[in-house]
Amino acid sequence: MEFIRSYKIRFSHCDPAGIVFYPQYFVLLNDHVEDWFAEALGCDFQTLHQQRHLGVPTVHINCDFTGPSRLGETVDLALRITRLGKASVTLAREIRMAGQVRVRLTQVLTCLNMDTGKATGWPADLEAAMTPFVAPVSDATPPSSEP
Repeated sequence: MEFIRSYKIRFSHCDPAGIVFYPQYFVLLNDHVEDWFAEALGCDFQTLHQQRHLGVPTVHINCDFTGPSRLGETVDLALRITRLGKASVTLAREIRMAGQVRVRLTQVLTCLNMDTGKATGWPADLEAAMTPFVAPVSDATPPSSEP
């Protein structure tokens, strides 16, 4: 199963030519992870960080930009899990518009105990909520690095 949400490309995302300035994709991708935690995993970032003292920093990212996105367009962000580890999760992610992939990446998030600054195991409720997003083996091929 994929977690998909649509986002409108705003003026603040774009360079003077009206094309998304690539670091802004990372802002959208972080918003998408935050929405995934709140909507699909049942734990918003306020609860995760301030009450549970857990963070989910990105520890690795591999990204290909395959086409431009422009001011006013609405893009779909999608994620699925290719590996769910004890204290980390590997996500296959895409930003698409009308079936065309604009950005493809692999991202690794780690569950971090914010009090100790060290990786810790996923709480049982989050691990259980993530399980439906684990891609079947046939779908778990990492995204291609070819545009």
